[in-house]
Amino acid sequence: MTLRTEIERSDGVPASVDELRYLVLAAQRHGSRTLAAGLREHNLTPAQTEVLEVLAESGPLTLVDLGRSLVCEAGSPSRLVDTLVQRGLVTRDRGTHDRRIVTLALTADGRKAVNAVDGMGELRSHVTDRLTADEVDQLATLLRKLLVGTPASTALATRFAREQEVAPGSGRSSPTRGPKAGPKNPTSKSTVIPTPPHRGHDRKP
Repeated sequence: MTLRTEIERSDGVPASVDELRYLVLAAQRHGSRTLAAGLREHNLTPAQTEVLEVLAESGPLTLVDLGRSLVCEAGSPSRLVDTLVQRGLVTRDRGTHDRRIVTLALTADGRKAVNAVDGMGELRSHVTDRLTADEVDQLATLLRKLLVGTPASTALATRFAREQEVAPGSGRSSPTRGPKAGPKNPTSKSTVIPTPPHRGHDRKP
């Protein structure tokens, strides 16, 4: 009997829990590296790309509302937004009735950047080539359960719930990112995989 086996039996935690921990970390590492490599040619980081995608899906938004929808960036995304404004990808507009309110929106160049990024299909293909739609749905459900009570869970629920509220004919595509999953966990309403945001099986670029 090895020491490892003795420890596992004494604390009641099976070895598969440790394996799961490393599987999640390995998947996140592979996804981040693949995404970062694809974004490099566009001079964007994964966090900057998420800002552009959220504004494309749900903008215009205030800085606070944007921050509530971001998974890659913890806290206020003000520095991210500053960089994107300086590059001409995002605009800041003051409210007509209340000048204290500042909303963020994509510029024409910002939308072009989102469209260019949407053309990168390697990361999505890595998932869809290996998992069926039902398997992605099952995995997403389990990951949502693991994330309950975390800031990431709140951000995901805010973001994907808002996407699903976009009315048909509003000019934006139906916001189901992957096989549609029922709201088995009340904190989220959409399929999510443990990599930066993707756009689903039916939109492989």
